[in-house]
Amino acid sequence: MNRPFRFRPSPLAAGLMGLTMLLAAGSASATVSFLTFIKAIDINATLGQNNTIAITYAGDKFVGTVYFGPNNLQLYQSDLSGGNVQKFGTPMPTGGGEPVVAAGLGQAGFAAGAIYASGSDTKIYRYAANGGAPVLFGSTDDGSGVRQIFFDPGSSFGGVMIVTTTSGHVLSFDAGGTRSLIANVHEDTEGMDIASANYGQYAGQLLVASEGSGKIRAIKADGTVTDLQLLNVGGSAMAIPVAETVSTVPLDLGLSGNPLEGFYVANYASDVQKADASQFAGLLGDTIVTSEFGSNSALWDLHYNGDLLNNFTVTQVGTLPLQSEDGIFVTAQRIRDVGQPLPEPGMPALAAAALLALGGASRYRRKG
Repeated sequence: MNRPFRFRPSPLAAGLMGLTMLLAAGSASATVSFLTFIKAIDINATLGQNNTIAITYAGDKFVGTVYFGPNNLQLYQSDLSGGNVQKFGTPMPTGGGEPVVAAGLGQAGFAAGAIYASGSDTKIYRYAANGGAPVLFGSTDDGSGVRQIFFDPGSSFGGVMIVTTTSGHVLSFDAGGTRSLIANVHEDTEGMDIASANYGQYAGQLLVASEGSGKIRAIKADGTVTDLQLLNVGGSAMAIPVAETVSTVPLDLGLSGNPLEGFYVANYASDVQKADASQFAGLLGDTIVTSEFGSNSALWDLHYNGDLLNNFTVTQVGTLPLQSEDGIFVTAQRIRDVGQPLPEPGMPALAAAALLALGGASRYRRKG
């Protein structure tokens, strides 16, 4: 089957991206490595295609989507080890292109583990946690397409659903499907997450990425938008080329001892990859942004240099094998939020994990 590649940079753009990567890779070696989590052959056997686009954690399963093709609007699921791939629910009735998916966290009236998806048109559908037929939940406010669905994991935005669109609208939805405009950044905007406590004046704000400009923006709950000042390791201003996912590394990542913890990302057009929690020991509280390259997609670390400097150092810390699409950190808190109890780790394992995190954090320092 003919599978179209979504990103084909011009020779000039490719050269600029290569130069940017070279400049930004100077102070940190590529440390984050991935292993295949959901195999291409298993997705293809279930859907007849394996051009992966999005993945989310839903308590007792992972749920993903694929790009274009005859089963573009059919979601799939795997078990917690990435196996036993099956169809999830019935197909969405509308949409096409890049379907996105997210799981409710049990806050603000959203059922834990319920699945919300969009076929990248104006509509958002809700599935029960066990699948079944999708029900129309809501729609965008200006006819633009849905680019990402995200649930606020804490109190910054009240635990509601947040949606980004092709026009740059950032919307909130309550559990009844009523929408409100948070902000408008005036360009296609996709990946998002909440900034950690390490981000000083930006802590708790929504971080969003626009792949066309490579800008990362911080958005307050009152709608105030700030373009973040990004610097490469030489101190020069830069944009993140073709910025795709935005994923904050939790400060307690890996401390539960649960092997589910880690970073899961759709590796278009093939499979789903995972980087274990231990891969991020030196990056706790920072933010990972991926570039949507056609192959060897870069992972960038955004490290806040403090309120006095008010800028972020951007360093490449790894690559995906192919093209980065949507990704998510599975954390101890997320596992609790969707209703799956955490196993109690033994004290030696917990202590070792804590020492690893503290040691990694103390070794990983950058100059502003």
